[in-house]
Amino acid sequence: MATPDQILEKAYDRAAKQLSRPFVKKVRQAKIESVVRTKSNRAGTRLLLCSALAKIHNPALDIRKPYTEIGDDDAYSGRSYDESFVTGFINAHHLPVNQTTAFLTPAFRNRDAVLAPGVNLVGRPASMYVAILELLDDVHRKRISASDLLTETIRILITMKEEDEHALRVLLQQQRANEQVVLSAEQIVVLIEQHLRLPNTSRLPVLAVAAAYDTVSPMLGEHARSLQAHNAADRQSGALGDLDLTLIGEDDVVASYEMKTRRVSRDDIDAALHKIASAPKRIDHYVFITTERIDISVQEYASTVYALTGGTEMVVLDCIGFVRHFLHLFHRFRSPFLDRYQYLVMNEPASAVSQELKQAFLALRNAMTSAAG
Repeated sequence: MATPDQILEKAYDRAAKQLSRPFVKKVRQAKIESVVRTKSNRAGTRLLLCSALAKIHNPALDIRKPYTEIGDDDAYSGRSYDESFVTGFINAHHLPVNQTTAFLTPAFRNRDAVLAPGVNLVGRPASMYVAILELLDDVHRKRISASDLLTETIRILITMKEEDEHALRVLLQQQRANEQVVLSAEQIVVLIEQHLRLPNTSRLPVLAVAAAYDTVSPMLGEHARSLQAHNAADRQSGALGDLDLTLIGEDDVVASYEMKTRRVSRDDIDAALHKIASAPKRIDHYVFITTERIDISVQEYASTVYALTGGTEMVVLDCIGFVRHFLHLFHRFRSPFLDRYQYLVMNEPASAVSQELKQAFLALRNAMTSAAG
């Protein structure tokens, strides 16, 4: 019997050889497409992948029962298949699916019921969940095979990946047409500010600060540690903040940056004090970067940390203010900074920086350079 990894790879190869033609009939293909192309909620795609995989791996299972809590002999752990096999598969092939198991989302978490048509999964968009239940039922009633469901899901994902890559290539070609145009520091500030104003940009302040330090690292003698995954907890990753700096050639953290897309509070400062106290060695700076207004009382409280810690400076800074100051302080490095920011944005996984945000940045930069040229 083939292993789950082998089943996934076989389905991928099968899908890749037939990208232009669906593996199921039109009505069911439309249902699968409606689930897989719902970018606002990727849990449904992972549910289809892991459920179809389990059914292929063990045909005796009921694809509608991805919960061992159901207690039936034909029930299974969808989460185990999802985390143990689907995660590695989508990462290996860079497919446009989120990194988190479907079974941590509210609709699929802590259930013990058969996922049959009519079950209220309480999620958005509701039509996606209706389609999922109908597709699982179609496999159960042998209207389509689990193999075709898996392969068609993967075919659409590969197609979406190629569409995304093509869109980025077009925008990058447009950028190269204006590559001789050098933006001013203020134009770059406006560009970054426009990008940060878009929805779901919580990762971008981290990338902006990382780009700044990467650009001038040799001059400062400081090095930014590799960025942790966007959803990695500090305690799990060993990081103090979202971005930790060390002296070049050394391991001890000398400065740490923590990004907030909300106002920084006194509670945030107290939490940072606990992390500073638990650090192996006293750090020089702990910096909060926020995209929201800074309360004077919080800034004043942060200024007391130097005395409380015996030498660690703490400050709360505005993100755009930080970028503006950096670009004017290191004016000759403004273009390398912008290129580095773009590199970091483009190379973040879609779970941290969406395809839409990547395309938006390139479009904004192209518009800015075209106007400046």
